[in-house]
Amino acid sequence: MKFKKIAALALTATLAVTALAGCGAKEEAAANSLEQIKKDGVLTVALSPDFSPMEFVDSSKTGQDQYVGFDVSLAKFIAQELGVDLEIQAMSFDACQTAVYTGSVGMSISGYSWTEERAENYELSDYYYAGENETEQVLLIRKDDADKYKTAEDFAGVDVGAQNASLQQQLVTEQLPDSNCVTIGDIGVGVLELQSGNIEALAVADGNGTQIIASNPDLVKCEWEFDVKAEYEANVIMIHKGDKELLEAVNEALAKANSEGLYAGWYEEALKAAESETAEEVSVDD
Repeated sequence: MKFKKIAALALTATLAVTALAGCGAKEEAAANSLEQIKKDGVLTVALSPDFSPMEFVDSSKTGQDQYVGFDVSLAKFIAQELGVDLEIQAMSFDACQTAVYTGSVGMSISGYSWTEERAENYELSDYYYAGENETEQVLLIRKDDADKYKTAEDFAGVDVGAQNASLQQQLVTEQLPDSNCVTIGDIGVGVLELQSGNIEALAVADGNGTQIIASNPDLVKCEWEFDVKAEYEANVIMIHKGDKELLEAVNEALAKANSEGLYAGWYEEALKAAESETAEEVSVDD
């Protein structure tokens, strides 16, 4: 069954409606959230564990330890810098963003790229760099279709999947305007839809695509790739709008991690974990 095609503004509309229900107290609390985090001794971070090597699940572990990947290492480092414990809340990719928007969690670290819409609706951290994961954005297609899809024009009238509220959805809409952009809840479902023939291509970050192909040899990367602007080539942390004190503290932690050269080690560690037999990209329904 094909997924319903959702307009690009759907997420924005949903967030706006949801926010009306809980503005007041949450906006007032936002300015003091860093103080509250330190008082409670816990930093809560939302992530969507369907995006290796950034965040995924090690099925050999349980509880909070099951979540692994580059972004998990980063979240642990930020919590350490704040002097608090880390609590990970796993939820779908679009639910992570809604949770931060409404203030039910203070931040989300889930492989986000900078976009104008996100900059308008959230506090976005300084960039951090997870290897080459975001430098290239690609289309996965079935290996048998490698000769069929080689140019942007080949996708005219074709169903192309992209995760809801993602950079990939934006790129498909902008750079493959004649295709039919089909929004999916999570990447794992998108892979199944591609393999079953319900969509003809799936837009993903290059690093994630490499991991998917390693587990699904019937898929390949299309010769054609998206044109990725410089501002999309790194990642940002998404923080509740107006929460400037927490943003400043996060940026200080990022600067320290960068100056100490920690990113490269975290990425190599994440790649190794993603290639292990116990690595899984887990779908989360919200």
